[in-house]
Amino acid sequence: MSLQAHLNELQSRHRALEAKLADTMNHPASTDAEIAELKRKKLKLKDEISRLQHHHAA
Repeated sequence: MSLQAHLNELQSRHRALEAKLADTMNHPASTDAEIAELKRKKLKLKDEISRLQHHHAA
């Protein structure tokens, strides 16, 4: 998989997590733990995207 394809996949997963997080936050039965886990996953993806973009630009 090329770097750009990998970045595109990570960005797509990040957007999907963002949508799931918004849905979870608007659902009254959601727990703080669920929300925190989604935020951690989203941040991890964002960090990986940034790292790959920085590595690619260097």
